[in-house]
Amino acid sequence: MPAATITGETTMSELQRTLPGARRTLFSHFHIGGCQSCGFEDSETLAEVCARNEELPVDEVIGQLLASAEHDRAIQIDPLELKAKLESDAPPRLLDIRSREEFEAVRIGESQLLTTELQQEAFGSWGTSTEVVIVDHTGERALDAAAFFVGHGLKETRALAGGIDAYARDADPSLGRYRIELDGT
Repeated sequence: MPAATITGETTMSELQRTLPGARRTLFSHFHIGGCQSCGFEDSETLAEVCARNEELPVDEVIGQLLASAEHDRAIQIDPLELKAKLESDAPPRLLDIRSREEFEAVRIGESQLLTTELQQEAFGSWGTSTEVVIVDHTGERALDAAAFFVGHGLKETRALAGGIDAYARDADPSLGRYRIELDGT
């Protein structure tokens, strides 16, 4: 479903699939979805969620969702663009926010596992023009982390679109791909 076809009848599941940053946008702008009292079910429509959250105007919420999605796209870097930058004379700093086990299993070149110490170093001593790319598994959490870094002064921070999985698929097939399976018990 293209972002332009989001309506009040779009389910929350469809919305989150279409706009991966939708949950973050709904919480930060409208305090929807961040806690049990303002949560939502995947099967609810956007109009239903707006109605029970102070009768928010659906068109206003959709407008904010689309604006935030555009901002998200602006801070993402495509896997092929990242590969070209990594092969240049001035490659970006790669910060990997996956688990240590995932990082040790497969990583992109000179990436570094983001630790508290490394984050403090970045905020404290890296210049505001330091080019940083945040890497996760699928690109969803990287957007939040990139926004956090931008908000702390590292204005040239981007998130790897599609994460390391897309990078392995599109830019470097020599990297292993994996799936995370959650134990349902």
